[in-house]
Amino acid sequence: MTMANDDIYTPQRSRSGSERPFRERATGRAQGRGPVIDQDGREIPDAGPRAQFEGFRFDFGPGGANPFGDLTREQRLARLDAIAKLLDVAFVVPGTNFRYGIDGLIGLIPVVGDIITTAISLWLVREARALGAPWHITARMLGNVAVDGVVGLVPVAGDAFDVMFRANVRNMRMLKRWLDKQPR
Repeated sequence: MTMANDDIYTPQRSRSGSERPFRERATGRAQGRGPVIDQDGREIPDAGPRAQFEGFRFDFGPGGANPFGDLTREQRLARLDAIAKLLDVAFVVPGTNFRYGIDGLIGLIPVVGDIITTAISLWLVREARALGAPWHITARMLGNVAVDGVVGLVPVAGDAFDVMFRANVRNMRMLKRWLDKQPR
Protein backbone atom coordinates (compact mmCIF):
# COMPACT_ATOMS: atom_id res chain seq x y z
CA MET A 1 0.00 0.00 0.00
CA THR A 2 1.49 3.38 -0.97
CA MET A 3 0.75 6.83 0.39
CA ALA A 4 -0.30 9.71 -1.75
CA ASN A 5 2.06 12.67 -1.82
CA ASP A 6 -0.62 14.85 -0.26
CA ASP A 7 -0.54 12.74 2.91
CA ILE A 8 3.22 13.08 3.19
CA TYR A 9 3.45 16.88 2.97
CA THR A 10 0.30 18.05 4.72
CA PRO A 11 -0.11 17.76 8.49
CA GLN A 12 -2.81 15.49 9.77
CA ARG A 13 -5.93 17.13 11.16
CA SER A 14 -6.95 16.70 14.76
CA ARG A 15 -9.83 14.41 15.56
CA SER A 16 -12.24 17.28 15.92
CA GLY A 17 -11.47 18.30 12.36
CA SER A 18 -10.08 21.73 13.24
CA GLU A 19 -6.55 22.68 14.13
CA ARG A 20 -5.99 25.04 17.07
CA PRO A 21 -4.24 28.27 16.07
CA PHE A 22 -0.50 28.48 16.81
CA ARG A 23 -0.86 31.28 19.37
CA GLU A 24 -3.37 29.21 21.32
CA ARG A 25 -1.04 26.20 21.34
CA ALA A 26 2.02 28.28 22.31
CA THR A 27 0.44 30.22 25.16
CA GLY A 28 -2.03 27.57 26.30
CA ARG A 29 -4.83 30.17 26.31
CA ALA A 30 -7.83 29.99 24.05
CA GLN A 31 -8.69 33.08 22.07
CA GLY A 32 -12.17 33.58 23.52
CA ARG A 33 -11.46 33.00 27.20
CA GLY A 34 -11.06 36.61 28.26
CA PRO A 35 -8.67 38.07 30.80
CA VAL A 36 -7.02 36.07 33.55
CA ILE A 37 -7.97 37.25 37.04
CA ASP A 38 -5.77 36.61 40.09
CA GLN A 39 -7.09 35.64 43.54
CA ASP A 40 -7.52 39.28 44.56
CA GLY A 41 -9.69 40.08 41.53
CA ARG A 42 -7.03 42.00 39.58
CA GLU A 43 -6.55 41.35 35.90
CA ILE A 44 -3.21 39.80 34.95
CA PRO A 45 -1.98 41.32 31.71
CA ASP A 46 -1.21 38.87 28.92
CA ALA A 47 2.50 39.37 28.42
CA GLY A 48 4.52 37.49 25.86
CA PRO A 49 6.30 34.30 26.82
CA ARG A 50 9.59 36.18 27.31
CA ALA A 51 8.20 38.92 29.58
CA GLN A 52 8.68 36.87 32.74
CA PHE A 53 12.43 36.70 32.11
CA GLU A 54 12.98 40.37 31.25
CA GLY A 55 14.63 41.37 34.52
CA PHE A 56 16.48 38.10 35.06
CA ARG A 57 20.23 38.10 34.50
CA PHE A 58 23.47 36.82 35.98
CA ASP A 59 26.00 39.37 37.15
CA PHE A 60 29.38 37.95 38.08
CA GLY A 61 31.13 41.30 37.80
CA PRO A 62 32.87 43.04 40.68
CA GLY A 63 29.58 44.59 41.86
CA GLY A 64 27.60 41.33 41.63
CA ALA A 65 27.12 38.73 44.32
CA ASN A 66 29.65 36.14 43.17
CA PRO A 67 30.04 33.41 45.80
CA PHE A 68 33.35 32.23 44.30
CA GLY A 69 35.22 35.49 43.94
CA ASP A 70 36.75 38.20 46.10
CA LEU A 71 37.38 35.96 49.10
CA THR A 72 40.41 36.31 51.33
CA ARG A 73 42.80 33.43 51.80
CA GLU A 74 41.41 32.74 55.26
CA GLN A 75 37.83 32.77 53.99
CA ARG A 76 38.70 30.31 51.22
CA LEU A 77 40.47 28.07 53.69
CA ALA A 78 37.53 28.20 56.10
CA ARG A 79 35.13 27.32 53.27
CA LEU A 80 37.29 24.37 52.18
CA ASP A 81 37.59 23.17 55.76
CA ALA A 82 33.82 23.36 56.26
CA ILE A 83 33.15 21.39 53.08
CA ALA A 84 35.76 18.76 54.02
CA LYS A 85 34.18 18.35 57.47
CA LEU A 86 30.70 18.14 55.94
CA LEU A 87 31.87 15.43 53.57
CA ASP A 88 33.76 13.34 56.12
CA VAL A 89 32.93 14.03 59.80
CA ALA A 90 29.72 16.07 60.04
CA PHE A 91 27.56 13.55 61.91
CA VAL A 92 28.00 11.34 64.97
CA VAL A 93 26.42 7.94 65.46
CA PRO A 94 24.33 8.37 68.64
CA GLY A 95 25.82 6.74 71.71
CA THR A 96 29.27 6.42 70.13
CA ASN A 97 32.16 8.62 69.15
CA PHE A 98 32.01 7.37 65.55
CA ARG A 99 31.81 10.18 62.99
CA TYR A 100 30.73 10.06 59.35
CA GLY A 101 29.81 12.59 56.68
CA ILE A 102 27.67 12.95 53.62
CA ASP A 103 30.43 11.29 51.57
CA GLY A 104 29.49 8.01 53.20
CA LEU A 105 25.77 8.65 52.73
CA ILE A 106 25.93 9.76 49.09
CA GLY A 107 28.38 6.92 48.43
CA LEU A 108 25.59 4.45 49.20
CA ILE A 109 24.08 5.31 45.80
CA PRO A 110 25.86 2.87 43.48
CA VAL A 111 28.42 4.45 41.11
CA VAL A 112 26.66 7.84 40.79
CA GLY A 113 27.15 8.69 44.48
CA ASP A 114 30.86 7.91 44.29
CA ILE A 115 31.22 10.02 41.14
CA ILE A 116 29.50 12.97 42.84
CA THR A 117 31.63 12.81 45.98
CA THR A 118 34.82 12.34 43.96
CA ALA A 119 33.93 15.41 41.89
CA ILE A 120 33.47 17.48 45.06
CA SER A 121 36.78 16.18 46.41
CA LEU A 122 38.48 17.12 43.14
CA TRP A 123 37.04 20.61 43.46
CA LEU A 124 38.69 20.85 46.89
CA VAL A 125 42.03 19.91 45.31
CA ARG A 126 41.51 22.52 42.61
CA GLU A 127 40.84 25.18 45.24
CA ALA A 128 43.98 24.11 47.12
CA ARG A 129 45.94 24.59 43.91
CA ALA A 130 44.37 28.04 43.52
CA LEU A 131 45.60 28.85 47.03
CA GLY A 132 49.13 28.16 45.82
CA ALA A 133 49.73 24.58 46.93
CA PRO A 134 52.75 23.11 45.10
CA TRP A 135 52.60 20.14 42.78
CA HIS A 136 53.80 17.58 45.38
CA ILE A 137 51.01 18.54 47.79
CA THR A 138 48.32 18.48 45.09
CA ALA A 139 49.69 15.17 43.79
CA ARG A 140 49.32 13.61 47.24
CA MET A 141 45.84 15.13 47.55
CA LEU A 142 44.90 13.69 44.15
CA GLY A 143 46.22 10.30 45.29
CA ASN A 144 43.97 10.42 48.36
CA VAL A 145 40.97 11.34 46.19
CA ALA A 146 41.80 8.57 43.70
CA VAL A 147 42.09 5.92 46.43
CA ASP A 148 38.85 7.13 48.01
CA GLY A 149 37.03 7.17 44.66
CA VAL A 150 38.27 3.82 43.32
CA VAL A 151 37.87 1.83 46.53
CA GLY A 152 34.51 3.56 47.12
CA LEU A 153 33.15 1.91 43.97
CA VAL A 154 33.22 -1.50 45.71
CA PRO A 155 29.62 -1.99 46.90
CA VAL A 156 29.69 -2.46 50.69
CA ALA A 157 33.34 -2.55 51.70
CA GLY A 158 34.03 0.58 49.66
CA ASP A 159 31.41 2.56 51.54
CA ALA A 160 32.90 1.45 54.86
CA PHE A 161 36.33 2.44 53.56
CA ASP A 162 34.97 5.87 52.52
CA VAL A 163 33.77 6.50 56.06
CA MET A 164 37.04 5.37 57.65
CA PHE A 165 39.58 6.85 55.18
CA ARG A 166 38.32 10.47 55.26
CA ALA A 167 40.27 11.69 52.24
CA ASN A 168 38.98 15.26 52.41
CA VAL A 169 39.96 15.79 56.04
CA ARG A 170 43.38 14.28 55.26
CA ASN A 171 43.77 16.65 52.32
CA MET A 172 42.81 19.69 54.37
CA ARG A 173 45.21 18.69 57.14
CA MET A 174 47.98 18.34 54.55
CA LEU A 175 47.14 21.72 53.00
CA LYS A 176 47.03 23.47 56.39
CA ARG A 177 50.41 22.00 57.39
CA TRP A 178 51.92 23.30 54.16
CA LEU A 179 50.30 26.72 54.59
CA ASP A 180 51.56 26.98 58.18
CA LYS A 181 55.13 26.53 56.94
CA GLN A 182 54.79 29.36 54.39
CA PRO A 183 55.77 32.92 55.25
CA ARG A 184 52.86 35.33 55.33
